[in-house]
Amino acid sequence: MATTYEEVMKSLRAKNYKPIYILMGEESYFIDQISNYIEQSVLSDEEKEFNQTILYGLDVDVSTIVNTAKRYPMMAEHQVVIVKEAQNVRDLESLLFYLEKPLPSTILVICYKHGVLDRRKKLAAMADKLGVLFESKKIYENALPAFIIDVVKRKGLTIEESATQLLADSVGADLNRLMSEIEKLSISMPPNQKRIQVDLIEKNIGISKEFNNFELRSAIIHKDVFKANQIINYFNANPKNNPIQLTLAFLFSFFSNLMVAYYAPNKSENGVSSFLGFHNSWQAKDYLAAMKKYNGIKVMTIIDKLREADARSKGYESGSMNNGDVMRELIYYILH
Repeated sequence: MATTYEEVMKSLRAKNYKPIYILMGEESYFIDQISNYIEQSVLSDEEKEFNQTILYGLDVDVSTIVNTAKRYPMMAEHQVVIVKEAQNVRDLESLLFYLEKPLPSTILVICYKHGVLDRRKKLAAMADKLGVLFESKKIYENALPAFIIDVVKRKGLTIEESATQLLADSVGADLNRLMSEIEKLSISMPPNQKRIQVDLIEKNIGISKEFNNFELRSAIIHKDVFKANQIINYFNANPKNNPIQLTLAFLFSFFSNLMVAYYAPNKSENGVSSFLGFHNSWQAKDYLAAMKKYNGIKVMTIIDKLREADARSKGYESGSMNNGDVMRELIYYILH
């Protein structure tokens, strides 16, 4: 059974098709990529007219899926049946009866988003045995830089470290948006240039290279009060592009990791990076720098203040404070 996205795609490109694909999980990007490839590539345009059916979970039941899957292809080797939003199909477990004797010429694709099938039940086990049971998992923030580097590399480009971190910090783990932004950058590359730099991101994506969460974190790490307040004021003046919730989540992630980093048995760059589960050792540089400026007790209280700021940003015990006031008070506490 193919268990990773790369293995599933490699098998599909080799035309090693399976009778059943159950694509499930919290990350819709990989589910869409696999199902779109099958939709676009298995059949020719002429074959699709009679042999490709797209169904939607809210509109069908299991019997409709089974009856469609049992049809024989017309003047083609395969029939493709794709069920999108399959998490909305009632009693999907009943599909087990079709899998007991699936039609070899049918490629049935079940797109089950925002959750997973119970692997203890027979449907998942049967799909695993006969075809592909693929779980699309969310990418954690600490794995985003490695993901970006890999995507950029597959496009025949490279990307500087600061640009990688800026993309990861500013776009986050929304892979559909992230891939769209990387595609935009690759198209916008000047002739004869193969390396994505921060200036290109600022010009084409609208992320300021001076006023962003990455620079705010840097200012906090080095206790640069003036720069930190400059950035906060910029955020307050441009709330649409710099939502407070994103900034708070970003800082919470950093200080939570910093708290863990204190327990790393090896306080070297490689040691801390490995302990935090980073894919690149340079990601640990900021944590090593922050450990020199903040002790563990201070970090614990900062985490509490971040939770308090998050509640206030949502209107809880905020009084007359607006989001700008919330951030200014938080940054003052962190830096003093």
